[in-house]
Amino acid sequence: KIIESDAVVIANTSLTEEKRKITDEILFRFQAAIDAQKKKYIMMNAPKTNLQQILEILPESAKSPTIIPLADDNWCSVHTVIEEKHFWECIGELKKAGAQGILVVPIEKIVL
Repeated sequence: KIIESDAVVIANTSLTEEKRKITDEILFRFQAAIDAQKKKYIMMNAPKTNLQQILEILPESAKSPTIIPLADDNWCSVHTVIEEKHFWECIGELKKAGAQGILVVPIEKIVL
């Protein structure tokens, strides 16, 4: 990195109810964008025989991944959101467990 900066929001504590709602909505939207910067959406094809092993490799931040059947009955697609800092920790293990076609997609916004 060459430079890093921070934005600061300052509000008057005596805002009207209407202005407070607008301010809260703006902060909510900022937070959704900030939270998204730390996360990645990952998709991978997985052999069903190794699905449980692959799910155990995914970090807890993945919560409950989406499992989608594929045209080949022996395979499924696993979709989940993980924190980017965990991606490189688990990518090698996912490949060893048989995951293929791993796609990593940035997330524009996320509402937690």
